Amino acid sequence: MNPSDTSAPQTSVKSRGLSARRIALLATTIAGLGVAALVVAPGFNLQATYPAAIAQNLSEQAAKVAGPVGFADIVEKVKPGVFSVRVKVDGGNETVGRGGQEIPPGMREFFRRFGMPDMPGGPEGMPRGPRGGRGGGTGQGSGFFISADGYAVTNNHVVEKASSVEVQLDDGKTYPAKVIGTDPRTDLALIKVEGNAFPFVKLSDKDPRIGDWVLAVGNPFGLGGTVTAGIVSARGRDIGASAYDDFIQIDAPVNRGNSGGPTFDTEGNVIGVNTAIFSPSGGSVGIAFAIPANTVKTVIAQLRESGTVSRGWIGVQIQPVTQDIADGLGLKSTDGALVAEPQANGPAVKAGINAGDVIVSVNGERVKDARDLARKIGALAPKANVKLGVVQKGTEKTINMTLGELPNTTEARATSPGGDDEDSGAEVGRLGLSLAPAARVAGAGSEGVVVTGVDSSGAAAERGFATGDVILEVGGQAVSTPADVRKVVGTARSEGKRTVLLRVKKGESTRFVALPVGRG
Repeated sequence: MNPSDTSAPQTSVKSRGLSARRIALLATTIAGLGVAALVVAPGFNLQATYPAAIAQNLSEQAAKVAGPVGFADIVEKVKPGVFSVRVKVDGGNETVGRGGQEIPPGMREFFRRFGMPDMPGGPEGMPRGPRGGRGGGTGQGSGFFISADGYAVTNNHVVEKASSVEVQLDDGKTYPAKVIGTDPRTDLALIKVEGNAFPFVKLSDKDPRIGDWVLAVGNPFGLGGTVTAGIVSARGRDIGASAYDDFIQIDAPVNRGNSGGPTFDTEGNVIGVNTAIFSPSGGSVGIAFAIPANTVKTVIAQLRESGTVSRGWIGVQIQPVTQDIADGLGLKSTDGALVAEPQANGPAVKAGINAGDVIVSVNGERVKDARDLARKIGALAPKANVKLGVVQKGTEKTINMTLGELPNTTEARATSPGGDDEDSGAEVGRLGLSLAPAARVAGAGSEGVVVTGVDSSGAAAERGFATGDVILEVGGQAVSTPADVRKVVGTARSEGKRTVLLRVKKGESTRFVALPVGRG
């Protein structure tokens, strides 16, 4: 039988003398090792040589392995929709980091914004925003059209201080642009160019997978339209820029001037907007971060409608559930977000949520951690009705709540324990703390006990306790004297508990800290 004769009848597996096991092994071997041969072998007909199901599988495997020969067709399709952004700034103060916000301590040496190639260096080499002063300043970034009538996306930190914005298209034409709205929390901005026939690109409807090919298009260092390729390295990255961090990490070379530019998949859809890089030197080292397309869609829709973004708000300070805290609360896992303090007159207080409760689900979706809760609530609209799964005093219950609107000055930030300093007072053994009634310490208020000293080698110091912290509760019980603390701790030890949970006020924030009670 001629393998290339498509009219030849297909014989059964049995008549060829091949067992099902041998066919499976053959298919595996060809799919794993010999697909390239199938792609190039002339006159080879899979359907005539192998049973239909195996032939179909081999064809699909061959197509996947072959992949795109190059990216030229994709680039030709999408590049006209990407442009460079040029901004002018008239005077004012210089800005640092994204959206004029200070970069979190400890991260300045690592994370660099890359919107402006002519930025002077900031502290520890951090690029700064446009420099104000006499004559103002200029800067460049990237952006892309999302509709033929001139609506386009870029980064907030590219345009937030701009007195004027101009875009230059791939064909060299320039147009003035108007800023429709910005969202510093996600570092996104919507701009508009007058016209109705602009080439545009589409935001992806599906999430990328780790390992997918991607293309970054932008205007690095003001050189003009440039394309680089790489893969998706990771998803869900938190770089400490906002409570809503959920970045896609890519390894395509991305540099200053690429800020606000798109990252495409191999179908020519935008999977993310480039916004930050990890770099001690300021240039690409293969670690860049893009805002996911689903976030872009949500934010841009609100900016287009009203020029601002409103987010749901439950009115709580939240923190992660560590293993020690889970043990102290008798929880089986560290999933969820611990309510450190409900905010006065907020939706949480009105709904009956208390300090020490753990929020474990939103509308039936499990909450992984405090950051996950912040994102889930922030994605909902104010006045939306939600069902929160809450563990309250060891019992899980559902609490119905109407969300408020996140104030401009407040974020539902997921905080983590921390602290410093030390001093002295009446010791509470094994905890490594010296305490005094808050009512006897000027400025400490009337509730709880004040930390007047911290043993630098003790468990409390390891967990960030500092002089001036106020302990409001121990083991779920309000305390007002060092003796109250000793009593609760002694009871916990006698019951065989490994840790005791303290509710601690530090400045304007409140958090829970688990301290071991079985050792000194």
